[in-house]
Amino acid sequence: MKKIAVTLFVSLMSIVAFATATIKFNETVHNFGSFPESAGKVSCDFEFTNTGDSPLVLQDVKASCGCTTPEWTKTPIAPGKKGVVKATYNATGRPGAFTKTITVKSNAGETKLTIKGEVQNGKPAPVGEEL
Repeated sequence: MKKIAVTLFVSLMSIVAFATATIKFNETVHNFGSFPESAGKVSCDFEFTNTGDSPLVLQDVKASCGCTTPEWTKTPIAPGKKGVVKATYNATGRPGAFTKTITVKSNAGETKLTIKGEVQNGKPAPVGEEL
């Protein structure tokens, strides 16, 4: 009986050791294009799927600077289910081109997401010129 219990335990631990979560994003780069500074905050959603065979947990999500704020699915995502990382960029007072990253750390590893675009200055262009 003891041998059977040990064999079952070792077999179960082997199965658990091979169960892994994997994360697949629909896109890892979002380009907002050109937009006016007066738009203020702009946001996009990075949707992902757990393509593994165990629950996926996002442990930490950080932006490369304070002008970008991430929000994310905080509950475990079952295999085959979807979650989202929302990135919000505050364009106020930041005219010009930008590229920012969001680092997603999970039990499936680390993924870098990128947002980019160009904020058009709120001042009107002189007659005959473009911004």
